[in-house]
Amino acid sequence: MNWDQIAGNWKQVSGELRAKWGKLTDSDVEIIRGNREKLEGVLQERYGTGKEKVKSDVDEWAKTLK
Repeated sequence: MNWDQIAGNWKQVSGELRAKWGKLTDSDVEIIRGNREKLEGVLQERYGTGKEKVKSDVDEWAKTLK
């Protein structure tokens, strides 16, 4: 699924997002609202992971969405 589709289906996708990254709060999901840059920033904060690793992880996760 491309990022425009993810953003457009954010309510449905956010459940899968929370399943993948359990440290995300409801507030985080509301703040992100389909914005990839915000997602990557929040993941970096929550997991203490570097920017390139987060970018790669988000790419892989997006590929699994149907």
